[in-house]
Amino acid sequence: MEQKASVHIIGAGVSGLIAAYELEQAGYHPVILEKQGTCGGRIQTIKVEDYQLDLGFQVLLSAYPLAQKYLDLEALRLRKLEPGAQILVDGKRFVIGDPLRNWKVLLPTIFSGIGSVKDKLKVVKLNFDLKKKSLDEIFSSPEVTTLEYLRTLGFSETIITRFFKPFFSGIFLETELQTSSRMFEFVYKMFGEGHAMIPQDGIGAISEQLKAKLVKTTFRFNCEVQSLNSTIITLKNGEIIPHEGTIVTANAAALIHNLTDAETEWKSCMCLYFEVDNTSIPPETIALIADEGKMSNNLFAYQDKKGRTILSVTTLKHQGASEEEVTEMIAHEVQTYCTTGTPKHIKNFTIAQALPQLTNLKYTSEPSASLVTDTIFHAGDTLFNGSLNAAMESGRLAAEGFIEKKSGWFR
Repeated sequence: MEQKASVHIIGAGVSGLIAAYELEQAGYHPVILEKQGTCGGRIQTIKVEDYQLDLGFQVLLSAYPLAQKYLDLEALRLRKLEPGAQILVDGKRFVIGDPLRNWKVLLPTIFSGIGSVKDKLKVVKLNFDLKKKSLDEIFSSPEVTTLEYLRTLGFSETIITRFFKPFFSGIFLETELQTSSRMFEFVYKMFGEGHAMIPQDGIGAISEQLKAKLVKTTFRFNCEVQSLNSTIITLKNGEIIPHEGTIVTANAAALIHNLTDAETEWKSCMCLYFEVDNTSIPPETIALIADEGKMSNNLFAYQDKKGRTILSVTTLKHQGASEEEVTEMIAHEVQTYCTTGTPKHIKNFTIAQALPQLTNLKYTSEPSASLVTDTIFHAGDTLFNGSLNAAMESGRLAAEGFIEKKSGWFR
């Protein structure tokens, strides 16, 4: 029986786990080198005292094609979020939703002060247009900012300011809608064709499920790579590992010296968790603060396994203030907007590399595009569009590129 070449994967995030899965299907026994003590990368649920907290508020869009391919969605016991949001602005609460999904939001949406009836009709038209537009068409469309895209479609400044900015700021992690219109169309289409969902055990259940599918893969945790060349991997502790092929999913810019456009800029955010006695946010609904000058962007309340009401708050305006100052300001806004008593602060997560800041977004590429040198391959959502689907696609393509290279299918 032919001995398969050894293959290493640097990084146990979603890209690395998918790459390992595809390599296993081809008969390989990958070795994953991960500098942290667990898998998942940015897709983690972390235990803090007796709380289970996601590393930032994150949702799974069930319409992602590769989520449907690689995940057992039923086993994740997904909680379905309402198709819309509660908007908090000028001391009032408005609901804006998709009446095609939930007829109960039809009248509140039409008569909300978030935008005009003309705006609401444009939202419905946008839904229909993007359902007909393929992913290939989306990612080959001219690329402008999301703000320019919405203005070109004729949306009023009111609905842009009161809905699109707060809602998509929480997704894009920037407040001025400068993100590519391709990303807007992709995410909007995914929202329209599926649901935003959260696993019952937290977002980290996605990573744990992918890890559990690996039966031939060796994990080496707390194992940080210092450098890499075409034949050896050098760890921070001085250990030398010979390799015949390596897929780099983490810290690629530092490890692959001739990587084109290696330096990726990142968007950051801070997610704060509180326990509250009650909240005016409806169940399974994202609340958005559209008032100018507020620290909070989006809020989400849920019941944990012990029946406690947990509130997550995401802010994009944490730079320049101390963590104590941010916590105090957010706690005050929570009391004001959620009509709750004094919130019990649990934990803050400051995520410096929350999302890559990208232009010229793509959906996919040829497997050969992942090849950097004769034995080194590159994966990660930074290659495509900064989504869970992109992380999976990049891992799949890097594994396929490695397999093709070893099979002599491309040189």
